Amino acid sequence: MDGSSPESDGSGTGHGAARWWRPGTAAGRRWLVIGVCLALGAAGLGGLVAADRLWSAAPCDKEPTDITTSDYTLDFTVQSGAMPDPQFNGQAAKLHMHRVQPVYEHGRCSGTPARAAVLIHGRAISGSPAFDLKGKDQDGNKLSLQGGLARAGIDTFVPDLLGYGESTRFTKGLDDPHNASLRAYPSGSTTCPYAEGCDRTHNPIFPLDQQGTRLATNPLAGKRYAHSSSMRFATTDTWVRDVRQAIDDALAKAKPTSGKVTLLGYSLGGNRVGRTLYAANPNPLLPNSPAYVAKVDRAVFVSSFFGGTKEEATPSGGFVTFPLVLGTRQALDAGAALKAGTSEADCSGHVILGSLDEQWKELMQTDGGPGRKWGGTDPNHPDGLMRSPTFSTFGWNDEVAGQLSVPALVMQGADDAVITPPTATRIYDVLPASVTNKVLVQIKCASHALPNEGCSGSRCMPPSGQTAYGQAAGTSWAGPHQTLQAAVIEWITKGTFNGSASGKFTVDRNGVVS
Repeated sequence: MDGSSPESDGSGTGHGAARWWRPGTAAGRRWLVIGVCLALGAAGLGGLVAADRLWSAAPCDKEPTDITTSDYTLDFTVQSGAMPDPQFNGQAAKLHMHRVQPVYEHGRCSGTPARAAVLIHGRAISGSPAFDLKGKDQDGNKLSLQGGLARAGIDTFVPDLLGYGESTRFTKGLDDPHNASLRAYPSGSTTCPYAEGCDRTHNPIFPLDQQGTRLATNPLAGKRYAHSSSMRFATTDTWVRDVRQAIDDALAKAKPTSGKVTLLGYSLGGNRVGRTLYAANPNPLLPNSPAYVAKVDRAVFVSSFFGGTKEEATPSGGFVTFPLVLGTRQALDAGAALKAGTSEADCSGHVILGSLDEQWKELMQTDGGPGRKWGGTDPNHPDGLMRSPTFSTFGWNDEVAGQLSVPALVMQGADDAVITPPTATRIYDVLPASVTNKVLVQIKCASHALPNEGCSGSRCMPPSGQTAYGQAAGTSWAGPHQTLQAAVIEWITKGTFNGSASGKFTVDRNGVVS
């Protein structure tokens, strides 16, 4: 099902159905040519030649005249063994896709290449709220990364991975509030004193007793319940399957000139992208890994998670025993925090006024289920909770990065408090020598939320004689979100950053590259 619906961003003229007759449109030109043919038909061959010349001289567009947005789903069946809980084997599922594509009113010129990118979201924030955020920065620039890429002629595809957004979460999976965590086992004991059961976790990002803390009022009304699923929701390879499906969809719809797409992974999405590019993946449910690597021309890792084991390994205390994690609005603030020792005053305006509220609103709008009705202490006015899955993390470490074969751009906020800046340096350093086209970019005064971050005051204006990356000389810097957008566009279209195909770079607090 393709639920396409044109949505102009105001930069072009759109495609209203009533405009078919206008001479400035392709349809209008066709009717004009037909009229000319009829008028000149009596002139014989000369008339036909004149009409052919008129048709061949029809204009085309080298750059997009507008962008359009569409949402649709890709249906599939869960393979046996693809998810940790076997009750999901064979169940029907859907992958929700959010596409933002360039529009060429007069048709794309033959010399203008078609390009496509697949963008993979992180641990908690789903597809479109991560990459197509509505709203503007302090200068009125749009925040949407997808929109910026589309206006540069890049067709972008963003899936909500399984368990996120409007993709399938399963009735006995993340749609069931009883699958939020229960209280811990008593210290030193394996016996649970509670009738509903106890839980354990292998990672602090999956906290215990969220039934008692997050859901006590809405919807559980002071009670705790046994789980309908008692294990982690997914593994890294569960989502590699999704990434592969999104790649094939992008190739089929965008038909890029190169026959390949660019893969971008943000935060935990970097882990999923890195594993997708692991040609030696031994998982029998994911055959032909080299063939999928060959469908990717370049990779981008933004604030990427990195480390751990190459293959899934059971923690000493066992895996997490519940599938559902719940986040509050305040979690977005934590993600935008600067690392210790960095002053908010020195990085004025890095959080754009209203941007986190807008992202939360979009998360609730695209929840696809009951999350917006959960949480809070007022039974008549739930706060809404951000639902995300538990998982085992593996497949993106030194060994896997060491076999990467595609050009790679690694970007991170130099003041990221969630994934520390040395992580990006490590990724860059362990990429093999055979990848001569690799770049590291670290942006000062940027946190883990750099895709949506700006600046304010004098910090937005580079010193005299200097120019912010990606912006015209003498103009102000829009902030980290603009640097990210400009860098990704340059990487996809040219394979360079600031004109260089390799190297390490720093973008200072004023947006200037060094």
